[in-house]
Amino acid sequence: MARVLALVGDLMFGSRVQGTLQAGGHQVELIGDAAGLRARLAEPAQAAPEVLVVDLADPQLDGAQLVQQLAREGALAQVCTLGCYSHVDVPARERAARAGFDLVVPRSRMVREGDALVSRLAASPEA
Repeated sequence: MARVLALVGDLMFGSRVQGTLQAGGHQVELIGDAAGLRARLAEPAQAAPEVLVVDLADPQLDGAQLVQQLAREGALAQVCTLGCYSHVDVPARERAARAGFDLVVPRSRMVREGDALVSRLAASPEA
């Protein structure tokens, strides 16, 4: 079981991600925007997540830039990152890879295989 923060503004996609991950035994906390994520990561009383899932298809968020900034600031130490993009948005996938995401997959794969993907990331030596 992994502690997962999911930065997903789309409620429908967020509920699908949450359901997939919870069915696999993961503890999932949905966050709707960048400010909420920053606040959550700064809470010293909260356990740090093992995996951060970011919806790269959110038009209100530059997820690649945000993750890159958070990593530079040290806010993602010991946190693996998993980006989800629309399968037709190849530039989003490439930006996320350049930003340093540990894994970038289409949104459809996240819904189908999210449990296994998160388990694999959480078990990696970087986590």
